[in-house]
Amino acid sequence: MTAARPTHLTRAEGDLADARPIVTRTSFRRRAGRALLWLALGGVVVLVGGYINFASRLALNEASAPRTDAIVVVTGGAQRVGDAIGLLHADRGSRLLISGVNERTGREELAKLNPKAREALACCVDLDYRARNTIGNAIETRRWVRQHGFRSLLLVTSNYHMPRTMLEFNHAMPGVRIVPYPVVTDQVDVTAWWKDWHTIRLLVPEYAKYLVANLRSLVEDDPETSRLSVIIGGRKPVSPKSGDQIGPEHEKRSRVLGQDRGA
Repeated sequence: MTAARPTHLTRAEGDLADARPIVTRTSFRRRAGRALLWLALGGVVVLVGGYINFASRLALNEASAPRTDAIVVVTGGAQRVGDAIGLLHADRGSRLLISGVNERTGREELAKLNPKAREALACCVDLDYRARNTIGNAIETRRWVRQHGFRSLLLVTSNYHMPRTMLEFNHAMPGVRIVPYPVVTDQVDVTAWWKDWHTIRLLVPEYAKYLVANLRSLVEDDPETSRLSVIIGGRKPVSPKSGDQIGPEHEKRSRVLGQDRGA
């Protein structure tokens, strides 16, 4: 039942009383809409400011590297492996892990691409075929570090990829000192990131992945058991196959022979 209008109100006063709830609801919606708009604009400003800070802090030159227990290089960018092998020759670490190697690539193929590294590839370089993405690189590197008892690592990857890689490696190995060695190439010019469309197309997704990695590291304890890493990457970050089952046939045989000799 509709409440009866008080008899002492005039017609104009009664109409105003009926309209007041409608005006109040409309006013509230307008205020809420403005608040949401300002909130959205504030979010955009924060994201843009964060991206500018992210892009502006990328390394522009390759710096000298300190001596660490070992070196790890993440595959996927030009010049990374060559620089890592050069650091091994310069005695910046006693051993090198190349993480995320293509299953069809063995030591012989790497030696052809880096002729001066043939001897090092035979004695002091380990190949990881299991890692599927940056999270997987961190997980497989952690296993390698624990196997050898390393306490410090020189991390080699492209300058634009370094912030996210450092984040993933520090999250996976909080007790290991990780020193960045960003690789700088002419193919990605980060000095003018705001006007080079190729660089923008590379950095914007990388920045988004960096933000997601930051959020993920806040809610998970171990990337190896994280469901979020599977959802984000679309598959498990590490191949379910064992290391002995992945890689060229001659590379599999060399690993098995090495295990037999060590037994």
